[in-house]
Amino acid sequence: MIFYWVTSKILWVPLYLLLFYLTYLKFKWRVFTVGIFIGLLFLIGDQTSVKLFKDVFERLRPCHNSEITNMVHIINGHCGGQYGFVSSHATNSFALTVFIGFLLKKHYRFMFPMMLFWAALVSYSRIYVGVHFPADILGGAVLGSAVGFLVYGLMKLLNNKFNLKLVEL
Repeated sequence: MIFYWVTSKILWVPLYLLLFYLTYLKFKWRVFTVGIFIGLLFLIGDQTSVKLFKDVFERLRPCHNSEITNMVHIINGHCGGQYGFVSSHATNSFALTVFIGFLLKKHYRFMFPMMLFWAALVSYSRIYVGVHFPADILGGAVLGSAVGFLVYGLMKLLNNKFNLKLVEL
């Protein structure tokens, strides 16, 4: 039952508030600019995981696969959409982890290891509740890490090339 809560988004609201607060301490009003890039991060991660992976590969989730469905441990009858490769939870978790890790690494050394633990825990919970295979998680982690790196790079490029001073990096 613990992983049912771990996999829910509501449990992590305090973490998101902490990230907002720590980002605010370092960037003041520019925290809203960071928020725009985080929104872009989730938009790209979520749409890419669905449109370029789930809708293309069409690999059934374990809980939808009739050959193994009787072996899958489903919690509270929730299975999710038909297809599972790649995990959108893993994609978004790792995208945020990499982005925040790069953004705050100079200010809070503990941030990246803490976020990495969080992303791995959330991702593992998706396997535990029977909605993803391990490869779905691994694919989502790789995709999310790439998205986080690219969005951070875009923010840095806009900062440097156009001297926008979006945030002090």
